[in-house]
Amino acid sequence: MAENQLKALEKKIDELISLCQDLDRENQSLKDDLSGWQRERKELMDKNELARDKVEAMINRLRAME
Repeated sequence: MAENQLKALEKKIDELISLCQDLDRENQSLKDDLSGWQRERKELMDKNELARDKVEAMINRLRAME
């Protein structure tokens, strides 16, 4: 009886280890995705700011021509 319980416990522990490894991989993947999205967001915000600055400069030049 104890032998069967020990094997069942060992099997559950192996399953938990496997699950933890899967979750670690998924977590790392999500962290990598987040990092990519944050980098892309920053690039888009920088481009948006540059475009805004260019538009403001054009508006100022147009106003100066009046």
